[in-house]
Amino acid sequence: MKDARRIVAIGDPQAPFATFLEILKLNRLLTDAQRLRDGVHLVSLGDHFDFGGSSTRDAAAQDGLDILRWLGSHTADQVTIIIGNHDIARVGELADFTDESFREARVLADEIYRTGAHEAEFLTRYPSVPDTECVARDFSCFTVAQRDLVTSLLRAGRLRLAAAFGSSLCIHAGITVDELKALKLPSTATAGEIASALNRFLDERIARWTTGALDLEPMHRPGSAARGEGVGLLFHRPADPQVDGDPSRFSKPPARRYSPLDLPRGITQVIGHIGDTKCRELMPNWVHGKAAPGELRSLVLEGNTVQYSPGVTPGAQVIFCDGAMAKTSPEDYRVHELTA
Repeated sequence: MKDARRIVAIGDPQAPFATFLEILKLNRLLTDAQRLRDGVHLVSLGDHFDFGGSSTRDAAAQDGLDILRWLGSHTADQVTIIIGNHDIARVGELADFTDESFREARVLADEIYRTGAHEAEFLTRYPSVPDTECVARDFSCFTVAQRDLVTSLLRAGRLRLAAAFGSSLCIHAGITVDELKALKLPSTATAGEIASALNRFLDERIARWTTGALDLEPMHRPGSAARGEGVGLLFHRPADPQVDGDPSRFSKPPARRYSPLDLPRGITQVIGHIGDTKCRELMPNWVHGKAAPGELRSLVLEGNTVQYSPGVTPGAQVIFCDGAMAKTSPEDYRVHELTA
């Protein structure tokens, strides 16, 4: 990394391009030409597509493209782009859609999602997606241009599963000891060892990939009509097994949920993917304090005791950076200074 004096991680940039740039500007990361300053290395923690409501889909589709193109236009010495589930969906659940076929599917999905009728008929027609919600809401801003961009960045080695900076592991949704076992790594693996193993795995799968969906099992499994919702280290979220109530969600790997007690110790994972509201819903018994809009949050393990709280706690196992960018004022949105 060339002369980086500031290494800064930013949570899921699912927001207007102007909002994204304003956050970077307020944090003194941009030049007047709206490029990253010399001495800055930016880590985007994944999920560059899909936000807003049905009336803003076209604008959101273009904003996602603009953000990811802007990130990719910087060199790897200055920008690290982590893959999120919304990014990989472009070469997963959405791998075979055209712009026309997706628009047709979305019109139908909107109606079924609103009324709840004819879900089975929809999935017979579109078996690569797990439900109508996926098309009507989760991945509703898809375009073929996005898939082409994701494909080119994957093949160029610019989209990564993880990156290490000292003892900090930047990764979209986190990794547990179960995924480490699948990678043939010990639970004591360093952040650098984990990032290297994950990116080798990704590069090997890309080298085999020709057309259709990119196969990342057992690390990641896209959703489908036959398999249900997507699972794995781009989808899973921390949860209290006593609260979630569905043990099948914790079956690993790949899984939809993980217990914080299954996190590797000795590293700090810097993640996006999950906001404060969802954290509180999945881990209510471990919440301490109330986070302000856009605030960073921490998960700390001491033995078998779990604490989720606002702010950056030294020695935390997880730092949460998804501050709901599209719903938070740029002045309130916090980035994580990895050099601090």
